[in-house]
Amino acid sequence: MVTAATPTSRSYSNADWQQGYASLLQEHSYWIDEVEGQIPAELEGCLFRNGPGRLGVKDHLYGHPFDGDGMIARIQFQAGRAHFANAFVKTPEFLAEQAAGKILYRGVFGTQKPGGWLANCFDLQFKNPANTHVIYHAQKLWALWEASLPYQLDPVTLETRQQETFAGVLGNKDPFTAHPKLDPHTGDLFAFGVRAGLDSTLLFYRINPQGQLVEKSEHRIPGFAFLHDFVWTPHYRVFFQNPVSFNPLPFILGWQSAGTCLKLDPKAATRILIFNWQGEMITLETEPGFVFHYVNGFEQADQQLVMDVIFYEEYPSLKPNEDYRQINFDYVPAGKLYRFELDLLTKTVNRYPLSERSVEFPTIHPRTVGGSHRYIYIGATHAIGKNAPLQAILKVDVKTGQQELHSFAPRGFVGEPVYVPRPGSTAEDDGWVIVLVFNAATQRSMVAILDAQSFSKKPLALLHLKHHVPYGLHGMFTPEVFDLGI
Repeated sequence: MVTAATPTSRSYSNADWQQGYASLLQEHSYWIDEVEGQIPAELEGCLFRNGPGRLGVKDHLYGHPFDGDGMIARIQFQAGRAHFANAFVKTPEFLAEQAAGKILYRGVFGTQKPGGWLANCFDLQFKNPANTHVIYHAQKLWALWEASLPYQLDPVTLETRQQETFAGVLGNKDPFTAHPKLDPHTGDLFAFGVRAGLDSTLLFYRINPQGQLVEKSEHRIPGFAFLHDFVWTPHYRVFFQNPVSFNPLPFILGWQSAGTCLKLDPKAATRILIFNWQGEMITLETEPGFVFHYVNGFEQADQQLVMDVIFYEEYPSLKPNEDYRQINFDYVPAGKLYRFELDLLTKTVNRYPLSERSVEFPTIHPRTVGGSHRYIYIGATHAIGKNAPLQAILKVDVKTGQQELHSFAPRGFVGEPVYVPRPGSTAEDDGWVIVLVFNAATQRSMVAILDAQSFSKKPLALLHLKHHVPYGLHGMFTPEVFDLGI
């Protein structure tokens, strides 16, 4: 077991952290037999995770982990046991690079084809790595990447089926967010896509509980828009239009990847775009900064909105040709948990921090999505101060301000936590927090199950995998248990 360390100015070593970025080339399927503690008997269902499982082709590494090939991991909990399986999302680009044994496509964030600028100039085709999120909805499993269509997979075998067009409602070039929101009351799934340009287009989608895309609309917004996530409430969709600009020339001429051509203007305001359900847009402004992820948002009386977000003072990007494994965290902008209060009548914005620790990848009770929440569970640095790898999970009580930390430092590194409510529970924190942890001491990953109400105590169970899982991005839990035939 990885034990919590005494807070220090540096709770990790770069060498340990770097090891979690090794590719996992094999696909596995096995029962997890090495377990410390006990899996709760009531915990039944599947945890699905997505992230870059392959970070290069043979000896050629991708320039950024976000360009890595999507790999779905599934941990099924059943009758006090757990089964692990993983599989790559076998997109045409993945299969082509596997067959060629080399990089064939440019990536959005940092990957260039071998051969210098001549090999990359005027090649504006991006690879779809299908690596950002995985959603199970209407008995369909989708691997998501925000600039293209989802890929549908078999939830039992994890076999890649086809791109999801929702019976032809979406075209091949329609973008689909990696962060849809599920209405806990109706079972509808709300999503969006963005076509960025000098002026941009937002596409709004609604998918009913049967998996049919029943609403699609387009909305023009002024200026370039890099929108990764959004806030959904019963009456609004809210986006932070970060004040970033895109200089296409270095990308078109093959000098740089697209992601390194983005720049945040520290003197320009962040625009908050608020759409009501008639499609009308209200625009507010706040301080410059960058937002990847939102915790949640909810409505209050008199046209007021409250949103908890992860806010960066600067855009956290890599420089051209910079090795992401060699970054100095002391100079990487830290994501901080902020509360924003929006008054749509006076058109004013108030914000204040909820934690001083650097954090990312928030989760909440699924029934509170779009409504008032009390508890946030979020990946965090072990120590307060400068940025660092995520080694802990922080529980934040936004009502009392109390914070509890469960740390896996010094040699453990965490991904996004997922909150799973206990069946039949009524208390918002009566459940479990499940997180994948890379243990540098063993070069393997483990699944940690934490009691949400006894958060800083010893994990209820640590499930040791036979191998590591590269640092992932997003995932979700479904109470459905599949017949694996084993």
